[in-house]
Amino acid sequence: MRTSRISGFYNLPMDERLKIVKEFAGLTDEEVEVLREGKLPREVADHMIENVIGLYSLPFAIATNFLINGKDYLIPMVIEEPSVVAAASNAAKMARDSGGFEAEATDSIMISQIQVVKVPDLEEAIRRIMAEKDKLIAAANEMDPLLTRLGGGARDLEVRVVGTEAGPMLIVHLLVDTLDAMGANTVNTMAEGLAPTIERLTGGKVYLRILSNLADRRLARAKAKFSKEAIGGEEVVEGIMWAYRFAKHDPYRAATHNKGIMNGIIAVALATGQDTRALEAGAHSYAARSGKYTTLTNYWVDDNGDLWGSIELPLAVGTVGGVVRVHPIAKIALKILGVEKARELAMIMASVGLAQNFAALRALATEGIQAGHMKLHARNIAMSVGASPSEIDEVVERMIRERKINVERAKQILEEMRSGKKA
Repeated sequence: MRTSRISGFYNLPMDERLKIVKEFAGLTDEEVEVLREGKLPREVADHMIENVIGLYSLPFAIATNFLINGKDYLIPMVIEEPSVVAAASNAAKMARDSGGFEAEATDSIMISQIQVVKVPDLEEAIRRIMAEKDKLIAAANEMDPLLTRLGGGARDLEVRVVGTEAGPMLIVHLLVDTLDAMGANTVNTMAEGLAPTIERLTGGKVYLRILSNLADRRLARAKAKFSKEAIGGEEVVEGIMWAYRFAKHDPYRAATHNKGIMNGIIAVALATGQDTRALEAGAHSYAARSGKYTTLTNYWVDDNGDLWGSIELPLAVGTVGGVVRVHPIAKIALKILGVEKARELAMIMASVGLAQNFAALRALATEGIQAGHMKLHARNIAMSVGASPSEIDEVVERMIRERKINVERAKQILEEMRSGKKA
């Protein structure tokens, strides 16, 4: 039976892990070779951005144990930070004991903004726009007939007034269902196409015609139960709740709390070729939507004393177009996930974000965040000073035992080891 619950996955050699993922996802030999080498063709890179001179690689890892809406997933994650993949996998294992994650996502509605200034009569301008609303929506849909034929397209139009020190602005919001695309190009094109008509209707001057990355009509949610037995007892539950309350009510803590969430989400986003900057901007602005920056997750304890966690945030992701269409590893990552729809990808990413956040809170409430993190950090230090694969474990063990995890001590230990071998 196909399952993401793979005991001891982290202890296996890299090629053995890759073999398991190949069988799970039905990867071809060619796809396996692309993952093993981790290379983006130079000619593809040269056409993706400007002034390319080379390539930059990051580790491509797999988080295990995820059960989301009753379906098993292996989660591709690209990240340089130690302990993130292990923490997500461990949290997913704990949630799995209670049925895994329940997730949902709204339709893929993106917001296109048209900024109008120097409007002579705001009330009359709004009246005229709303009187022409249906025609404006129809005109927007004519700009992308394929999207409309597929069932997407412009859905609604709203008008806002934003006050500034130079006077009020009229802001027109066009709401567009971009289906399985992230949709930035589509909504920008529609905004630019409608701008002349908006100018005529309002008598004002249009400047910006662009999407908003606060995609608050495109939300993903996930929740999970973590039984008190699975996570270490009532005292651990209480500690997690106090850690959560700290973040909920203090923006300094909330910033790092939410950064931990994005550790998981952005790792999946990088693997699958998403716009990570748009996701970060949307998440953090959504966290401040009440006027105070707070947490993207919520936690509570049920009558049995078990811990529940939930997450809600905007996730404008795509499974077609953009980098997804051209980057060979992004295509493979989506194949490993087994997703074709953007909504399913958003649900997966929300679940990973919740798992990552729970793992961080549990670590903070128990042994502290550094225990697992520093072991992996020590490995990076050992490698940075030139330790060979056969020397790394001993260098790490000695640094951790002495509680001196730094470059200078790693160099000293390595010199001692090598001089002892020579003697």
